[in-house]
Amino acid sequence: MELRETSARDLDKFIEDYLLPDSPFRDRVNEAIHIICSFLKERCFLQRGGRPVRVLKVVKGGSSGKGTTLRGRSDADLVVFLSSFGSFQEQFDHREEFIQEIRRQLEACRAEKVFTVQFEIKKNMAVMQSHNTAVIQSHRWGNPRVIRNPRSLSFTLSNKSCWGCPQNGVEFDVLPAFDVLGQVTRDYRPNPEVYVRLIRECEGLGREGEFSTCFTELQRAFLKQRPAKLKSLIRLVKYWYQECKQELGHPLPPQYALELLTVYAWERGSRDVDFITSQGFRTVLELVLNYRGLCIYWTKYYDISHSVIGPYLRRQLQKPRPVILDPADPTGNVGADNPPGGWERLAGKARDWLTYPCFKKWDGSPVGSWNVQI
Repeated sequence: MELRETSARDLDKFIEDYLLPDSPFRDRVNEAIHIICSFLKERCFLQRGGRPVRVLKVVKGGSSGKGTTLRGRSDADLVVFLSSFGSFQEQFDHREEFIQEIRRQLEACRAEKVFTVQFEIKKNMAVMQSHNTAVIQSHRWGNPRVIRNPRSLSFTLSNKSCWGCPQNGVEFDVLPAFDVLGQVTRDYRPNPEVYVRLIRECEGLGREGEFSTCFTELQRAFLKQRPAKLKSLIRLVKYWYQECKQELGHPLPPQYALELLTVYAWERGSRDVDFITSQGFRTVLELVLNYRGLCIYWTKYYDISHSVIGPYLRRQLQKPRPVILDPADPTGNVGADNPPGGWERLAGKARDWLTYPCFKKWDGSPVGSWNVQI
């Protein structure tokens, strides 16, 4: 069943039948995550330069960590926090060395036939280390170009004995990070000095959003505790986004921006644990249509009254629209229209989609939307 052909009243069934992960899928992904987490903690960083390197923790991020995974999209982000990073600057300066080491150890495991890994090139992400450089796909979808200091290493893990064939592998992005937060509890609110330090290291150096991986646990907590039906709506919006991305073939706003936009729509327009899915879906697409007016932020984790954080936050909110600030990292404007035109392309698809059956009632009249302030 195509989403565009699904009626508004059948959207919940579409989500259940096609988007929610089933048990075999979850088991396969969880097993793969366990394998790589064990590898990172127990084998990968035994020693460096004569000094032991400790893995402080490995945190599952991305859709797997937030509980918004789409069926069939077997990917996982793992942020590995290392004792060797004592500051944001040290992470920036030395993460490439650790990415190279992760790759070397993965290749050693492959040679020993512990498991099978295949290194990949992904569009718009630095993913492959070779001779102190990284290969990244060009924004114009042409030949790969070479850049330095990538943020992550991407590979596919296959285990034939467990999953039957290499095509059933799980894709990973592994990202080394500085443990600025330390022990994180459910209602954790960082010491304001964490954000003061972040702002001072980022502002003026063009590094805003550079260290969002350090706040993965807060990003995950922001979404993970949400109602199940809101997570289903996020899955639906992500599926729609992937459909648009496949059709357009051009750079679009980051998917994370659409996830946050969905949370904002629900917070301001509903807050019910059981809502009409088509209305929520329509509200999100209408917000996309009105992207030029979006200015969205949360203060769950940072204090707007602080003498440093408050003025910085106001400077962020004065930037060209759309502004969607990462709730865990005030330096990260995930709504920034970069490269230019991404929001306009996505808005064009939203305009088309609002005429489709998934936004029509049984009598052909349009479904309503939530009353959400731009």
